[in-house]
Amino acid sequence: MISNTLARKEWTSAKRIVVKIGSALLVDRATGSLRAEWLATLADDVAALAAQGKDVVLVSSGAIALGRHVLKLPKGALALEQSQAAAAVGQISLSSAYRDVFHARGLTVAQILLTLGDTEERRRYLNARRTIDTLIERKAIAVVNENDTVATTEIRYGDNDRLSARVASMITADCLVLLSDIDGLYTAPPGTTPDARRIDEVRAITPEIEAMAGDAGSELSKGGMKTKVEAGKIALGSGTNMVIASGKRLHPLRQLIEGAPCTWFVASSDAVTARKRWIAGQLEPAGAVHVDAGAEKALASGKSLLPAGVMRVDGTFERGDAVVIRGTSGVELGRGIIGYDAAEAALIVGKKSSEIAAILGHGGRAELIHRDDMALNR
Repeated sequence: MISNTLARKEWTSAKRIVVKIGSALLVDRATGSLRAEWLATLADDVAALAAQGKDVVLVSSGAIALGRHVLKLPKGALALEQSQAAAAVGQISLSSAYRDVFHARGLTVAQILLTLGDTEERRRYLNARRTIDTLIERKAIAVVNENDTVATTEIRYGDNDRLSARVASMITADCLVLLSDIDGLYTAPPGTTPDARRIDEVRAITPEIEAMAGDAGSELSKGGMKTKVEAGKIALGSGTNMVIASGKRLHPLRQLIEGAPCTWFVASSDAVTARKRWIAGQLEPAGAVHVDAGAEKALASGKSLLPAGVMRVDGTFERGDAVVIRGTSGVELGRGIIGYDAAEAALIVGKKSSEIAAILGHGGRAELIHRDDMALNR
């Protein structure tokens, strides 16, 4: 058992963790093959976290790096169609490797391929969030990557640093770990600047912090420190703590328990509070739901809003839009992201959740507004 006396509370108290794994760590640059021993020790670390009751989601690069070797594509930058072809080949090897390494440790693994729109458009965002949440509930390890085989230049992230931050925000993660080939953010490039100093902690991303970030990546990895700092902006804005740590050695997550050098980006509020603030103040409501006294009491006790407790809905809204929740007196109780469009919601108000499939002709979620997608006035 490893002592955690050196670990920061941002790590030890984290319940839900997103870990980003770069291509340069996962794929041997010389041979183009998977670094199997390294991946096995990462899986050991994840299994240990899962045994502690923590939720872990991986955001993994590597498909293009693996596929380009199989297809014998040239070194250097690839054209979009070459990258997509490499991703199509490499994704099979990558997903198989994750399946095998986690299966050996008694864990189920799932593959999630996302595009920019899946984390930016609220309806698709809601779908992706619910899918990952369901996998977490079933104790599966979700492995997320950008869907490189279909994403075009105009509609893609292009790096998994920012994608991982969006995923962390989407699932209300407590901590985002960016495993890198460097052990944190430095005042200047450490390889070329002798007096470069690593920053231990960042609490706000100022212009000075941004100026420290460089653009350098490798032929296997598009993300440099610049994209990591941009990921930090997303994470901190979502109430998620972020850490940049070296992934070069074996058991890369264990080092966070051992107190290895790294840079922590510390959020000013927790992820749940930040999400509630976003729902309450930054989303323009497209309609309203009016609830009865029983639902009003249930909401006050922390429950989700079920169709049975709704008397009527107003407005023209789509699934994933924000709506106002009003009580029996018409007073605003709060706001939430609704799980049905206006037409479907009107058909199921006042009905039991078990009746939804028969009424709509397809299965749907039990909640009209899930408690995680709701911000109530207190």
